[in-house]
Amino acid sequence: MIPLARLKAFALLASLCVFSLPSPSLAEVTLSHSNDPEQALGFELTALLNQERAGFEHADADAIERLLASFKPKPKTSAAKAPKTLEYSKSFLESLPKASGDAEWQCLSEALYFEARGESVKGQFAVAEVILNRVKSGAFPNTICGVVHQGTGKKYQCQFTYTCDGHAEAIHEPAAFTQVGKVARLMIDGAPRALTQGATHYHTRAVNPRWARQFAKTAQIGVHMFYRMPQA
Repeated sequence: MIPLARLKAFALLASLCVFSLPSPSLAEVTLSHSNDPEQALGFELTALLNQERAGFEHADADAIERLLASFKPKPKTSAAKAPKTLEYSKSFLESLPKASGDAEWQCLSEALYFEARGESVKGQFAVAEVILNRVKSGAFPNTICGVVHQGTGKKYQCQFTYTCDGHAEAIHEPAAFTQVGKVARLMIDGAPRALTQGATHYHTRAVNPRWARQFAKTAQIGVHMFYRMPQA
């Protein structure tokens, strides 16, 4: 039995050939009201089948193959699936493929590298939470790159010190950057922000900024203290 898809292909090709061949005029098979309808219909079908046969005889073999190929089912492509569970461990990150992304991913990856590459995996996720919480807040720029580079230009007047400390921002530890790149990818893709309770600020234990006395402390992870800015 000829597969249905192949029959459809033949039918389509035949219809194309009918209109492309310089065969007898279709007027020759026009149904006449003066003839018996069933007999006239038989004549019409016979004429069309003859034209179809002639069409296949003149059709290019490559054209037939291309037409048949268009009816073949396309293989299903499996979309990349996000991990069902999130673990704050190096072994979990090592199990994931190397991450990549657009400018927003690059900005977040660099911020995590320069601000938290020496922290634990949980500490890196926590810093990423702060940056994304700022993006969501109306008090800060609404993009990751905007948040990371806010105030950059004047020495020590920026939000993230590495962008205005006067030192070149060079990646000297590619393995560390690969790790934080995976953290950035997970967070941008919607990983839960469950570590800092909506924190918008953080500082290391080596400093004691004035704003820390006015903001609610939400967490302490590694060397970083996390705070949530009061909402207006």
